[in-house]
Amino acid sequence: MIEQQPCTNRRIVILGFMACGKTTVGRALARHLEADFLDLDSQITKNEGRSPAEVIAADGEAAFREIETLALRDVLQNRHASVIALGGGTWTIPANRTLIALHDCLTVWLDVPFELCWQRISDSKNTIRPLAPDYQTAHARYESRRPIYALAEQHVSAGAGASVESILEQILKQP
Repeated sequence: MIEQQPCTNRRIVILGFMACGKTTVGRALARHLEADFLDLDSQITKNEGRSPAEVIAADGEAAFREIETLALRDVLQNRHASVIALGGGTWTIPANRTLIALHDCLTVWLDVPFELCWQRISDSKNTIRPLAPDYQTAHARYESRRPIYALAEQHVSAGAGASVESILEQILKQP
């Protein structure tokens, strides 16, 4: 049984690499806290009428990052969602980190080994990932993002043997 600490009144932002489990953990955390959950990539899809992958493929990553920052700003100003799962690259943009800090959100990095992320990326045949077209590109992106992810307030190790419940326990036990 997961014990809930009087955790925080702050919204919780889940970040990490592609396929690390941000949405799964975010949904479970929101259920546990009886709070609203929002997945930023889903919000972008709703706003744009196309997925982040489609935006990146058609307009490029730079255009997507602008759309992403605007969506993040809207989500943070709305205050409806208490738990927010970011896209894999959202946190890497300094302006996005500033926005999140200005809204006093608790940031939680789901640190999952690259091999597990890559296995999940490879297994999800229906999900297009233009920023991870092959192993080498994805691995280089993963390594370049790790120091930026490490700027999050909480660091949660979530390897292959970690259950969602054990990840929630790690998040909730930290001050």
